[in-house]
Amino acid sequence: MSVPLAIVLFLTLAAEFTNGLTDAPNAIATVVSTRVLPPVTAVIMAAVLNIAGVLVTGTAVAATIGKGIVAPEVISIYTVGAAVLTVVVWSTVTWRLGIPTSETHELVAGLAGAGLAAAGPSALLWDGWQKVLIGLAVSTVVGFGGGFVVMTIVHWSVRKMRRSTGNKVFGRLQILSAGLMAFSHGSNDGQKFMGAFTLALVLAGVLPEFHVEWWVVLICGVTMGLGTALGGWRIIKTMGFGITRLEPVNGFAAETTAGLSILASSSLGIPLSTTHIINTAIMGVGSTQRLSAVRWDVSREIVLTWLITFPVCGALGYVFSWLFNLVF
Repeated sequence: MSVPLAIVLFLTLAAEFTNGLTDAPNAIATVVSTRVLPPVTAVIMAAVLNIAGVLVTGTAVAATIGKGIVAPEVISIYTVGAAVLTVVVWSTVTWRLGIPTSETHELVAGLAGAGLAAAGPSALLWDGWQKVLIGLAVSTVVGFGGGFVVMTIVHWSVRKMRRSTGNKVFGRLQILSAGLMAFSHGSNDGQKFMGAFTLALVLAGVLPEFHVEWWVVLICGVTMGLGTALGGWRIIKTMGFGITRLEPVNGFAAETTAGLSILASSSLGIPLSTTHIINTAIMGVGSTQRLSAVRWDVSREIVLTWLITFPVCGALGYVFSWLFNLVF
């Protein structure tokens, strides 16, 4: 193994670890904020189910990242290194600020910027970007609309139930929905860095073709699980307490909407932002009470971060690619 390849693989695992640290808290933010589970228990559950989601749900998303965003034949391992370094840098900045961001958007934007630095516009592939755009639509429209619809149906179904009874019932159900969210997060986000890891191995000549090996799945899954185990209270605080007031029934509706949407996207190889969809689902759930129930100032800050992620991470990927090639 060459020194450049070792550095790129280390950075890829660092990005996977950062993803577990900053993105996985999305899966448990609602179950913690509604006090259904204590933070430590919720974090352990999320870590275990994140790893399970990585290990058992295939590699369709990994293939999209590894073969569909930039053309492998016109880039080098430095392109991958620049992209994953972008994820580490930008995720760390937003984590310090307590703002949920999307590692999905960071990775694809970083790959695009680094690919442009390596080979110009010809490096970009439409097939993969088409799936990214579909993921954006799903996480926005399905997240908000699905959260609104599911919450409306649940409200109608339990309209005659006493509030205390409803909280008790949905407190138990929310453990299942939070588990679904954690598992689905692993099924999608965990695969993205498996794709980057495998792409680096192919570009370095270690693998003859793009095929995600079992040991890559295991290494990436465990790395993300370790990141999750360290938790991310800043993100939990913003999502669980900052967007709208949540009770167990609200958390159940938001997590169920997001978890099922992510699993469906993973099966189709669509890289979906888990941060994006759980946030929009929470907004949709909150809007069923009244529009003023959603703290739109916090929501605007989150949306603004999403909007600037693509240009900022694209620029970082371009600069880091130039620096990698200069050094090596």
